[in-house]
Amino acid sequence: MNEAQVRVRTSGRVATLVFDNPPLHVWNAAMTRGLAEALDTVEADPSIGVVILTGEGDRAFCAGSDIVEFAAMRAPGEAVARKLRPQQELFARLAAFPRPTIAALNGHTLGGGLEIAVCCDLIVAEEHVLIGSPEIKLGVFPGSGGTFRVARRIGPGRAKEMQLLGEPVDATRALAWGLVNRVAPRGEAHAVALGLAETLLHRPPRALSLCRTLIDAAHDLTEEELIEHSLTASDEAFTSAESAEGVRAFLDRRPPDFWSVYENGHETLTADPRPEETPA
Repeated sequence: MNEAQVRVRTSGRVATLVFDNPPLHVWNAAMTRGLAEALDTVEADPSIGVVILTGEGDRAFCAGSDIVEFAAMRAPGEAVARKLRPQQELFARLAAFPRPTIAALNGHTLGGGLEIAVCCDLIVAEEHVLIGSPEIKLGVFPGSGGTFRVARRIGPGRAKEMQLLGEPVDATRALAWGLVNRVAPRGEAHAVALGLAETLLHRPPRALSLCRTLIDAAHDLTEEELIEHSLTASDEAFTSAESAEGVRAFLDRRPPDFWSVYENGHETLTADPRPEETPA
């Protein structure tokens, strides 16, 4: 198979990144390169407002790492250099991506697949999906951010249950735990994700980015630091053309058209709408 194992599909302002390494989209070096290239493509296009990640077909979102690669990485430091560090850097980039991201779990989501999903802002899981971190059964643990990102979503107790026992949870339990945001009927994850994307596209893109970065910083900064960053970001939001449009629309009793701010040339939406002062 060629290197194009992550494909980009665009429809209006929504880009869908599709994992395509059949049958289960296991994660390997080519997938890492493919996702990096796909993110490059999307980030360079300021017309894209929301990014959805999903798997081709109906069997898996991503069933984890390609275990065949493990045998060639036995020397000290080799797994880190060849696999884990590149994945950590890529997944951190996804977690801090300047557009809202949605993971549409169309099939089983295990190991590295879960580590990718929890980098996204919102997660939709189909009702039949199993979600888990089985790495402990191979004598390792989630090494690409899954330990701390899962814990941030569902708390340390539930994260330990998933990752120390290595047993998957179903979509219903994942929803109850707050690991996913929506449960969709089989075959409908992408459609539900598109519905969420449509809602997000009716929200102001710069304000969305400011809000997301402050939420993401909640576990990393002191309350005093968060207050100051929040005030700085709020000042930008209140003085923006987005806010002016929102207030005008409210007074005119009409839906706001936040993207018109950029289409009409009042402001420029860069590839990364986040201000430099906002924590990543």
